[in-house]
Amino acid sequence: MPELVKTRAIPVVLYLIVMYLLVRVSLTGAEAMGYNWQWYRIPDYLFRLTDDGFQWGEISLGLVTTLTLSLQAFLIALAAGLIVALLRLSDLVVGSALAVAFLEFVRNMPLLVLLYLFYYVLGPIFGLDRYAASVLCLGIYHAALVSEIFRAGIQAVSTGQWEAARSIGLSTGQAYRFVVLPQSIKFMLPPMAGEAVHIVKSSAIVSVIAVVELTTTGRNIIADTYLSFEVWFTVAAVYLAITLTLSIFVTFLEKRYAVKS
Repeated sequence: MPELVKTRAIPVVLYLIVMYLLVRVSLTGAEAMGYNWQWYRIPDYLFRLTDDGFQWGEISLGLVTTLTLSLQAFLIALAAGLIVALLRLSDLVVGSALAVAFLEFVRNMPLLVLLYLFYYVLGPIFGLDRYAASVLCLGIYHAALVSEIFRAGIQAVSTGQWEAARSIGLSTGQAYRFVVLPQSIKFMLPPMAGEAVHIVKSSAIVSVIAVVELTTTGRNIIADTYLSFEVWFTVAAVYLAITLTLSIFVTFLEKRYAVKS
């Protein structure tokens, strides 16, 4: 147990050191520029109390959009990833070939290029607005990663379970539904939760097509106020809070569903 605690503490210490150095360099640079800090203005972009009552600020609203977009994209990734994984594991030559072609195309395509493809090419064809294009792009991109998690989880189930399912007359679909997939969950949950963290971080890229999520909101506030350091530090802290919360949840899942050797 002490060795495990020590192993987990090393990345945390390194992370804190890196963050300290980044903050220190930023503060030194701001001081050299004669930057006028105005932190007192930041709370208004988180929430404010007016004559009409409590109101959420722009950063908080951008955070809601980020979380909503990430959740919708993750659900698409789960559905598409499961289909791709099942096709790749199937005996269908055409289905397996399509799954491999999809994986190779998506995994070798930069996310930014894929986003432009969805918005500027597929968007006009299918009538997708910038938000829908962003959700579909993130969902399809991460579906390739999620499909590998599904495939690894399914293949981790022993062949004896397949044989037992066939011996009682279950079809392939029934074997997946009632025997294989329920048992593969313990293998898939930790990496799947890690993929949820990844998709939240990836969502920042949709700011390039002006989807008003957290990063775009930060850029808009800076354009109006020139509070570059304060706003980016705040946006970074919000992303950090989200990812750390999800990472703690991932650690819990890893312990809860650890596969005993």
